[in-house]
Amino acid sequence: MKQFTKKDLVFSVLSGFITGLIAWQVLEFLKTPHFLGTSFIWLMVIVPIVWIMGVWLGFFLGRWMSFFTQFGKFAAIGFTNFAVDIGILNALIASTGHALGGRYALFKGIAFLIAATHSFAWNKYWTFEAGSTGGGGGEFGKFMAVNLVAAGINVGVATLVANGIEPVLGLSPELWANVAAVVGSAAALIFSFVGIRLFVFKK
Repeated sequence: MKQFTKKDLVFSVLSGFITGLIAWQVLEFLKTPHFLGTSFIWLMVIVPIVWIMGVWLGFFLGRWMSFFTQFGKFAAIGFTNFAVDIGILNALIASTGHALGGRYALFKGIAFLIAATHSFAWNKYWTFEAGSTGGGGGEFGKFMAVNLVAAGINVGVATLVANGIEPVLGLSPELWANVAAVVGSAAALIFSFVGIRLFVFKK
């Protein structure tokens, strides 16, 4: 039975910090009202704590179902990659002034592929601990193949929500674009875990 290690602690804190930093900047860009009048900078402290708890919970549940040990880490990295995805998406929106329409699919595709490339090392060396198994370019190729399919699911679902459903609750186009991104990423997360676990880093 695997135990929560110092490496797991360090990686949880680091990935949580990255997520909190990007989330803070995106919320500022979206002009989200401050919580109790306080800047969202506190996310850089709170998110790492949540990540530690989530990864530890995965190890705890792994006592009964071993895949939870990997899924806890995969979920943490998944949310970190989502933050990278959202950060790039909003940077593209901010730099062009286009939140929806034809360019949205292009922006979302670029953001997702960059986030997928970023996730390879995290998943190889931490989630699935496949650093010593080799694989080289073939392994990376399989990883990208799974992520390209996941990208299609992610971009397709997100674009469908963004352009096929009218914003609800009076949300602005920018906020609705991010809601669509959340839905797309959630759909891709489950597919990615199964595909990467069974096809890319299977021991």
